[in-house]
Amino acid sequence: MAKLDETLTMLKDLTDAKGIPGNEREPREVMKKYIEPYADEVTTDGLGSLIAKKTGKENGPKIMVAGHLDEVGFMITQIDDKGFLRFQTVGGWWSQVMLAQRVTIVTKKGDVTGVIGSKPPHILSPEARKKPVEIKDMFIDIGASSKEEAMEWGVRPGDQVVPYFEFTVLNNEKMLLAKAWDNRIGCAIAIDVLKQLKGSDHPNVVYGVGTVQEEVGLRGAKTSANFIQPDIAFGVDVGIAGDTPGVSEKEAMGKMGKGPQIILYDASMVSHKGLRDFVTDTADELDIPYQFDSMAGGGTDSGAIHVSANGVPALSITIATRYIHSHAAMLHRDDYENAVKLIAEVIKRLDEETVKNITFN
Repeated sequence: MAKLDETLTMLKDLTDAKGIPGNEREPREVMKKYIEPYADEVTTDGLGSLIAKKTGKENGPKIMVAGHLDEVGFMITQIDDKGFLRFQTVGGWWSQVMLAQRVTIVTKKGDVTGVIGSKPPHILSPEARKKPVEIKDMFIDIGASSKEEAMEWGVRPGDQVVPYFEFTVLNNEKMLLAKAWDNRIGCAIAIDVLKQLKGSDHPNVVYGVGTVQEEVGLRGAKTSANFIQPDIAFGVDVGIAGDTPGVSEKEAMGKMGKGPQIILYDASMVSHKGLRDFVTDTADELDIPYQFDSMAGGGTDSGAIHVSANGVPALSITIATRYIHSHAAMLHRDDYENAVKLIAEVIKRLDEETVKNITFN
């Protein structure tokens, strides 16, 4: 594996952290460690979203940059007499990416390794074999021989279950493979935006935020936006990469390595026209690559932020990512670095007058 530089080490720490919705403590602590040196204060809201504040100009416009801390995973719902674990998905899963995959159950006594199992195909009828196994028919096998043994190891209903995957730099060292890019990459962008602004003047107050429970309904975005009451907000997340075999441009336009995606429309929000134009004008001026995309389904934290308080001009900026909501997703380092550069440059230009103009554009 390639030698990890400072940025890759941070990305590894963030993606290795285990945190499904409602269990974000571990990724929150990692994000806090990395963002604290660039923030004036770090706090949390009542649900557990991390809020790092950096003041450029006292009483200037409040700018929120939000990535979500949680990743899709599972929760143990019961342990049967033979020691097999039944589970509930937490966040969206496609059954075809789950079977025979290794998982980690996070218990009070430490981590327990398991594998997702089902009835073997060898004993299914030819008709049944052609159909994907339904999630309700899957279980987690931790090698326990009884309910008592599983509980002795610390497993309890309510424990979080996280996909297991090792952070990997591929042969093309710009290509990064990891679990939980959705959305630790957004958290990394929030950290690095504050880092970029560290030594420079900015006419506003910036909040780098790691929200909780995005995958189950943008919940932490709602509470943290009510806490901050921003004037402008950016939801930073993963987007769909449409550059794999069988995907047409009509289905997904995003391509890895072609710059951050400016989301025009998704199921949670019509992006704010004034803010969208300001961001793309800034990118054009500085020759920062970007691409447009829209998604008929799905949404990001911007969906909850833009309807908080009296309404907030918001824009989703995403990183084209392959194989999201599975054990291993892939993204391009250039897209991440260009997103950081673009958001930092936009923030430097967001003074009171500009924010006013954007709001009423």
